[in-house]
Amino acid sequence: MGAIARKAGVSLATVDRVINNREGVRDRTREVVLNAAWTLGYFGTEVVSDTMRMDFVLPAGPNSFMAQLRSHLMEEAARNDVEARLHQTVGFDPGALSEKLSELEGVSDAVAVVAIDHPSVRDRIETLSAGGAKVATLVSDIPNVTKIGYVGVDNRAAGRLAGYLIGRFLHNTSRVSVAIFIGSPSYRGHEEREMGIRSILSQDYPELSISGIQEVNDDRDRAYEETRKLLAAGTPDAIYNIGSGNQGIALALKEAGVQRDVVFIGHDLTPATRTMLLDGTMDAVIDQNPRVEAREVVKLLISARRGTFEAEYPPRLQVIFRENLP
Repeated sequence: MGAIARKAGVSLATVDRVINNREGVRDRTREVVLNAAWTLGYFGTEVVSDTMRMDFVLPAGPNSFMAQLRSHLMEEAARNDVEARLHQTVGFDPGALSEKLSELEGVSDAVAVVAIDHPSVRDRIETLSAGGAKVATLVSDIPNVTKIGYVGVDNRAAGRLAGYLIGRFLHNTSRVSVAIFIGSPSYRGHEEREMGIRSILSQDYPELSISGIQEVNDDRDRAYEETRKLLAAGTPDAIYNIGSGNQGIALALKEAGVQRDVVFIGHDLTPATRTMLLDGTMDAVIDQNPRVEAREVVKLLISARRGTFEAEYPPRLQVIFRENLP
């Protein structure tokens, strides 16, 4: 009966009362326990299909990291015999994301979503969870919603790590200016990275000041234009790109001939950032392994659906330099 209790989220005593048809259990609780018992085959007949319907909701676009993540998610689903569907929504559009999540109500057993922190998105997640779907946030978290977990790195720690690297690269330099590029603060992960770098710079490197924040919506063309404007006003000592768009920044730096003069820190090891590390345009990449994230979120959703909740192996931050490229 322990498995039934875990799946239903009740005590063993409650399960015992329901199974033996004793009084003292609310109707709704009784229904939850009986459904869990049937699902686990306690009464000898499995009523839930062996096929699990899993949906992945990710932002669309040419973001190299997201492209890798989309591919790994589908590979992991196939490896685990899960019926999976991939959905792509317009990046940073809470309306489009909310609409897509509402389409999954009642038709999905489990949903992994790269979520925008917005009231309408939180409401759709609550509705999905209330309908019985297992929901996990991926890459960027939303706190205070009903979900089974978050799979991704500690983004505040990632921002602090970027600030630490810049501080060490430029130590003993007075009045250093750091330009920050951000995809959008509507991604809590991006907001947390900004909080992280601000925190460590103010605490440990007061000589480093943030000269400005360019919001580029993870668009490489916009990142290119914003970098050109930035360089026209004066070359910063360092650039930290919180999200995507590294290729646009790198192109502008190379055109201006300052790629070796500006400390450039970004995220996610992709074919493009690998090339930038090799040619010296980027100094370091803070990586999160999309293959690990795909594996862990699929495992988490499957175990939650089965009521087993296997232990997670959270993805770790790793700093990649030219000299330790995998």
